[in-house]
Amino acid sequence: MSEFDLVVSGNIVDADKVVKNGWLGVRNGKVAARGTGRAPQGRQMHDAGGSWILPGAVDGQVHAGSQAGQEGLGHASRAAAAGGITVMVDMPYDDPEPVASRAQLDAKIAEVERDCHVDVGLFGTLNDKHGLQAAAGLIEGGVCAFKFSTFEATPGRFPRVEEDQLYEAFRLIAPSGLVCGVHNQMQELTRKNIARMLEQGDTGWDAFMRAHTPLIENLATAMIYEIGAETGARAHAVHVSTSRGFELCDMYRRAGHQASIETCIQYLMLNHEEHSRRFGAKTKHYPPIRPQAEVDLLWTHIARDACTFVSSDHVSWGLERKDNPNIFKNASGGPGLETLLPAFWTGCEEHGIGPSMVVRQLCRNPARHFLLDDRKGALDVGMDADIVIVAPEHYRYDPAHSLSAVQWSSFEGREFTARVAATYCRGQLVFDGAGIVNQAGDGTFLRPHSLRPRAA
Repeated sequence: MSEFDLVVSGNIVDADKVVKNGWLGVRNGKVAARGTGRAPQGRQMHDAGGSWILPGAVDGQVHAGSQAGQEGLGHASRAAAAGGITVMVDMPYDDPEPVASRAQLDAKIAEVERDCHVDVGLFGTLNDKHGLQAAAGLIEGGVCAFKFSTFEATPGRFPRVEEDQLYEAFRLIAPSGLVCGVHNQMQELTRKNIARMLEQGDTGWDAFMRAHTPLIENLATAMIYEIGAETGARAHAVHVSTSRGFELCDMYRRAGHQASIETCIQYLMLNHEEHSRRFGAKTKHYPPIRPQAEVDLLWTHIARDACTFVSSDHVSWGLERKDNPNIFKNASGGPGLETLLPAFWTGCEEHGIGPSMVVRQLCRNPARHFLLDDRKGALDVGMDADIVIVAPEHYRYDPAHSLSAVQWSSFEGREFTARVAATYCRGQLVFDGAGIVNQAGDGTFLRPHSLRPRAA
């Protein structure tokens, strides 16, 4: 009888090194052994040849429930697997109501266990309806982070949390060790700019970026970190698009505070002059896509390993939400689960950054950030056998073949240099390079390790 259920061989990419001609032996859903040279026998063998073997990616910013009836966690998990993502961390701003109570969290966990093809962690939030006291139940229920916003993106579903409330929320959550992530955007300045531009009829493709100045983002980022410093909470800016945001994070880190920072793949791979001009409202995001000069600066922070992790900020809006000639009347965000890994791999190659950075930014670091790193984010012995095979291949991305709920993308036509050839979650093949091969419900809900019940 074979010692292993599965043996995968190829070039293994770890967070600190690349192991050529390596192999992984999988037993009972875990990495049971690893080595180099001739691979042992397993009941299933996957020889990846010259392809790369990575840990499954952890996408720390997914909005699968933002539009009722359109996507949902199960459908999103199919796209995630096709993109080499074995853990989605889903945001709480579901339609019609955010996850701000234990009952809502339990219902969402049930959806994960029923519908998902990959594993899922969940954010919670707090609102006026359920009050700050709901934090305890959400923590006990297993959220791996909290999300707040300094800007009301949608009344009720995506509310603004004012500064005094944000302070109290951070103070309550700090003892749990869970991170407090915040949408970093100053509401008053945003609305003043938009009102002025609407009055002037300035609503074309380029108006959104000019309305959302770097100052609007940077002031909010600084406020988030200062509230973290005051409360001792882990303060996290969830989508930083400016170099100044990284400078602010560095300042608080040097002072000894628990400041972390995230950027999204669109801010690294798209620019205002080319892509926003070409795709218009498809590239409308909060914050906006910045000019190429700012994109170049962001890559300097990636290169010096200053970013906590990179995410997709995925949301599957239909194009009917993106076709208004008035840029301000279109929905913000776009699909990104299938493009996160190949786009970031491509960007690293184009900037002379080695593949281990992909593992740090998309696997190890987000797993640590959400307290999932006892199981996820690495291919060490004892870890979940979340394995992605990445083939070196040049191709232009075509969203017509997407497994997401929508078949459009701001990355349409972008040349990538890596393709996801297979995705395993806990040793089970989920995506075979062409389609999903496991069952809905094979995914599991993930609790942060510090809050997981202890075995008897």
